[in-house]
Amino acid sequence: MQNKVSTLLSYYSPNGIEAGLDEAGRGCLAGPVVAAAVVLPKDFYHPLLTDSKKLSAKQRETLIEVIKTESIAYAIAEVDHAKIDEINIYKASVRAMHLAVEQLSIRPDHLLVDGNRFIEYPFISHTCIVKGDSKFFSIAAASILAKTYRDQWMREAALQFPGYGWERNAGYPTLEHRKAVLKKGFSPIHRKTFRVEIKEIS
Repeated sequence: MQNKVSTLLSYYSPNGIEAGLDEAGRGCLAGPVVAAAVVLPKDFYHPLLTDSKKLSAKQRETLIEVIKTESIAYAIAEVDHAKIDEINIYKASVRAMHLAVEQLSIRPDHLLVDGNRFIEYPFISHTCIVKGDSKFFSIAAASILAKTYRDQWMREAALQFPGYGWERNAGYPTLEHRKAVLKKGFSPIHRKTFRVEIKEIS
């Protein structure tokens, strides 16, 4: 069996300091939206690193230490369910990304943002890249940090608010989760502005 060879790019521009940005939890019914910002060396390469959704939990856990050890800087930030309800999930996702950039130990010159839109961070240029987490190492690294942080957050929340299956679904609207909401009602950390429907039940 041949070894996997990554086709992701190490940088968008050879000049300046770039930070990759991504978020996790945007489509969930409960818990925070989490974002990460990662600055990697221009010559960074890892054959396994790609979009977090394409990796197993074990692979993501292995890559956490690689990212934290080899990155020039990284930061993780969250925006809670109450703020999501107050300002909407898109603005909350961008706010989490802004907070992550703000917490970086060095100031980047340019942001590589996963997705197709973004609210400009003051005095830093940005480029939106659709499916950027499968195109650039820095965005893929951010996706892994955001997802693993949030998954752990939801596992811990599942101990406090059992019965919703968060240890398995991380707050996403699986059938199990939606059934539990209809049976038990909302928990204190559910997003009240998100609709819960079950059409699959006969």
